[in-house]
Amino acid sequence: MRDKKKDLPYLLCLLVMPVLGLLYKLLNTDTREAVILSTDMDALIPFVPVFIVPYIIWYAFILGYLFYFWYKDIPIFIKTLSVIVIGELVCFIIYFYFQTTVPRPDLAGDGVFVNLVRMIYSHDQPYNAFPSIHVLTTFSIILANINIKNKHSFHSAFVPLMGSLIIVSTLFVKQHYILDMVGSIFLTAFIYGIIFELYGVSTKKSNQAYLKE
Repeated sequence: MRDKKKDLPYLLCLLVMPVLGLLYKLLNTDTREAVILSTDMDALIPFVPVFIVPYIIWYAFILGYLFYFWYKDIPIFIKTLSVIVIGELVCFIIYFYFQTTVPRPDLAGDGVFVNLVRMIYSHDQPYNAFPSIHVLTTFSIILANINIKNKHSFHSAFVPLMGSLIIVSTLFVKQHYILDMVGSIFLTAFIYGIIFELYGVSTKKSNQAYLKE
């Protein structure tokens, strides 16, 4: 960890996360005539309260792996955070001009999972649905993790597994529709391609030109 002291200032970049959270809350209203993007396939997806567990794990999953990327590879950390920030800003623009909503099921009973769902519902209004930020940030971590070299096999298996559970959990706890999920995946892949692939190629060319000089 002593070797990482010089990289500590990069962690200040994480301060952008609470700013994004504030913007999310400001837009999380129905004042813009929210639209419902439900499909016939969404009607076939049952409400499964136990999926609230991976849904909540998302909070630790995103922050934990951003710290992990910082520890393993600063460029990957910066690029991943860039994908998340740009992606969320695009989402906020969409929320402002095209607000959507997801009607929630009636919650019956007092089981632990139902109570957790009730807690999430009480803290997050049923708007800001398309595209899903839960999916966008999770898929960003899944893609970025592929670029981490010399990682333990645990992370190679855990990230796509837990990431997939988090993504589908948004459907089973009725926080999002299929179009919200698909839209986020496409948006993340597009931004990832620009940040990781195009930027990476230009960086390599610049380094090669520098070495030739």
